Amino acid sequence: MTGPHASPHLSEPTMMADKEHSTTMEWILQEITTVSRRIEGMDASLTLLTLETKSMHSDIAGFQSRVTGLEQRMGSLEAQATAFQDRDQDLLYLRSKLTDMEDRSRRDNIRLLGIPENGEGADMQAFLSSTFLHSQN
Repeated sequence: MTGPHASPHLSEPTMMADKEHSTTMEWILQEITTVSRRIEGMDASLTLLTLETKSMHSDIAGFQSRVTGLEQRMGSLEAQATAFQDRDQDLLYLRSKLTDMEDRSRRDNIRLLGIPENGEGADMQAFLSSTFLHSQN
């Protein structure tokens, strides 16, 4: 029967279409739920990565500070090494001068043979005068 007094029951093709529509909607809902869970997991991973990145930035800043300090200390040590090298050269020069002066002072010494070593006592002039006066007599 058709017309105004038709049965309220739906036809079979309409019911199948409604079932297919319902199944498709359920599938879409499941997919949306799955994607939503994946996004939540990715969000948690991104949060963790952000924290790790901040920690690494902090570590890098600490390393940069330490490297700067080490570079400053290295510069100071290099300056000290240069100063030590200059002082070493000065010391070598002074040693050479001292050796030369010692050699020159020995050249002007008179060697007296037959006089005992360290026999002069406290007064060298008196000892030599006495020794020469006695040797002439």
